[in-house]
Amino acid sequence: MNKSLGTNLIACLIVIVGYFTGNGIILTIGLFALSGAVTNWIAVHMLFEKVPFLYGSGVVENRFEQFKTSIHTLIMNQFFTKENLDKFFESEMSTNKKLDLSNVIEKTDFSIAYESLKSAVMESSFGGMLGMFGGEKALEPLQEPFTKKMKVAINNIVHTDDFQKLIQETLQNSDISEDMSKKIDSVVQLRLDELNPKMVKNLVQDMIKEHLGWLVVWGGVFGGLIGLLGSFVL
Repeated sequence: MNKSLGTNLIACLIVIVGYFTGNGIILTIGLFALSGAVTNWIAVHMLFEKVPFLYGSGVVENRFEQFKTSIHTLIMNQFFTKENLDKFFESEMSTNKKLDLSNVIEKTDFSIAYESLKSAVMESSFGGMLGMFGGEKALEPLQEPFTKKMKVAINNIVHTDDFQKLIQETLQNSDISEDMSKKIDSVVQLRLDELNPKMVKNLVQDMIKEHLGWLVVWGGVFGGLIGLLGSFVL
């Protein structure tokens, strides 16, 4: 049983007890508690669902564009600002850590480089000689050792101190944070553009509806207290 339904049932029970026992104080407490709980329950329901003839209901779906804009603003202005990205890159580069590109090189397809080499060989004067030994097929056994040698050579180049220093200087002298911010902005906007009113409603509903049940609970509690005070005044 959820909090809203439980609160309404308890308030109804108090009303029934007060009515059949003829106790005016209990009846007043129950009526005010039921009024507070039901009013807040309707308000929570109207927040997510459109109710005919009730202006302002379904506000989450009606204002979904504003929700999307707010989410976009929050993400970009609080997390991925140019200043925050500048601090991140400055921190990363100030540690003088070397960029390890071994995995990238290992996964790189060197077939294009091999095809270029093969084409250059076949177009040279050496190509005519190879024609007597099978032509291009004679070069096929070279592809695997060529690829391995290329990976070793490039690994050695990109991990030298001079090359790493050049990368660091290039990153420091370029406005990489601004480019990164623009790319992140584009990705965030693209993802938000995929949202429709129902998705936004479900997103907000999943986040806060369970907690909004406490509004119904406290509506019943404060309504009952007001009813108690009112019974003494009246």
